[in-house]
Amino acid sequence: MKKKVLFICLHNSVRSQMAEGILRKLYGNIYEAYSAGTEPSEVSPYTIKVMNEIGIDISRHYSKSVNEFIRIDFDYVVTVCDDAKEICPLFSAGKRHIHKGFENPIYFKGMEDEILEKFREVRDEIKEWIIKEFGKLRNNTK
Repeated sequence: MKKKVLFICLHNSVRSQMAEGILRKLYGNIYEAYSAGTEPSEVSPYTIKVMNEIGIDISRHYSKSVNEFIRIDFDYVVTVCDDAKEICPLFSAGKRHIHKGFENPIYFKGMEDEILEKFREVRDEIKEWIIKEFGKLRNNTK
């Protein structure tokens, strides 16, 4: 049976969407990944673009509220921003809570290629962290 993981950030538009897509791609045979926001908005087009660059299609993803998942038992609830961490103690549907804050590239200003580069940096940080954290957890579930 797959372990259920919920990634949470403020708007469910960048970081949690990236984490969900990356975990599914790398370890989808072991983990069932979801994402949500405490104040959902919409998935950033930059997020979709930089995820496509690494072969992960999230073009059909949409921002979801944590309220949609409140009755589901998760093995891991992961906050990927400090704003969500502040609210997450209220979200008790998780056997284990993990926090790993990542910068929100949505606030970065610059030319389009500079903005995309910032999104790529955050994407790559999230990917490295998932490999380190969930690769380790994967080895403990065997």
